[in-house]
Amino acid sequence: MKLRQLALRFIVLLGIVSLFADMTYEGARSISGPYLSLLGASGAAVGIIVGLGELIGYGIRGISGYLSDKTQRYWLLTFIGYIINLAAVPLLALAGSWQMAAMLIILERLGKAIRTPARDAMLSYATKHTGRGWGFGLHEALDQIGAVIGPLALAVLLYLHESYRFGFAVLLIPALLSILTLVLARISFPKPQMLEVATPSLHTTGFSRTFWIYLLAVGFVGAGFVDFALIAYHFQKAATVSPAWIPFLYAIAMAVDGLAALIMGRLFDLKGLSVLALVTAITSLFAPLVFLGSFTAVLVGMILWGISMGAQESIMRAAVATFVPPQKRGAGYGMLNLVFGVFWAAGSAIKGLFYDISLIYLVVFSLVMQLISIPLFLSIKAKN
Repeated sequence: MKLRQLALRFIVLLGIVSLFADMTYEGARSISGPYLSLLGASGAAVGIIVGLGELIGYGIRGISGYLSDKTQRYWLLTFIGYIINLAAVPLLALAGSWQMAAMLIILERLGKAIRTPARDAMLSYATKHTGRGWGFGLHEALDQIGAVIGPLALAVLLYLHESYRFGFAVLLIPALLSILTLVLARISFPKPQMLEVATPSLHTTGFSRTFWIYLLAVGFVGAGFVDFALIAYHFQKAATVSPAWIPFLYAIAMAVDGLAALIMGRLFDLKGLSVLALVTAITSLFAPLVFLGSFTAVLVGMILWGISMGAQESIMRAAVATFVPPQKRGAGYGMLNLVFGVFWAAGSAIKGLFYDISLIYLVVFSLVMQLISIPLFLSIKAKN
């Protein structure tokens, strides 16, 4: 019982770190596009900046995950990543050009890439005692509280002060609170890997075939998933949603994400990957609802989109700990993010091209990619 309580405390501490961190960078992401435009960036430049940042963010995770296992310096990589990730945001208030702002936006994504695999590896050790799905679901729920509060707080600040620079400067507060909580977590749990006793692995090199099949399934989900930037662009262009409703729809989706992560995490602990297959089948319907429906359909579609996000951040992360032994966990999370990111980037490019040709093509592509993952998930379940 005591070990479970310690594990739960560790998960909550890292969840609070993520809460304040998400307040910081999700708040910044909600206004970074208009800020770049104000500084003189073109629409094409904004697209390249965002795409490059995400590509670097996912690509580096494979390397940082490998390093975390190789060096066993999980805390060091986590601290370096969070400091870079969070320092870049308030510095945007001092950016004198869109090029400088672009560099800071990409730097923020780089910081997140450095710390994510190491942090998830540490979390996985604690979830051994709480249930994999429930542990990652709880962390995601706390994370999403910040993801909701940050953009809404920025919206209020902009309404009162009408200054993007002031908004970025205020984000220094949650950034510092995140680092302070991280310090407390480090002092309280200097070696979180001790929460899970490593058992000798029969495979001394590489990952299992089952894990690679799982990554392929995750990749197809990523290829079919639609980034909110394209969804918001469609809302603005098609006028299906008023501009004032766009950030609120995003906040609703983030709230659904957090709640869904808790529920699905618990179901994963009880039923395994069949839950992920079922959730994927249902949430894949967000695409036709969001791109082809009226406001009511859009609202339902965004709820499904939020549920899908919750699954990605809870079940998908929890499953890695069931396939990968503790000594390879950092590299496992690095590969999860790398594969998802590569498929996501390729799928995003294709969906962007389809958007200019036909919304039907975009919707069909999104549906097909996500549905392909279902038999792969079920095949893994059948083997377990």
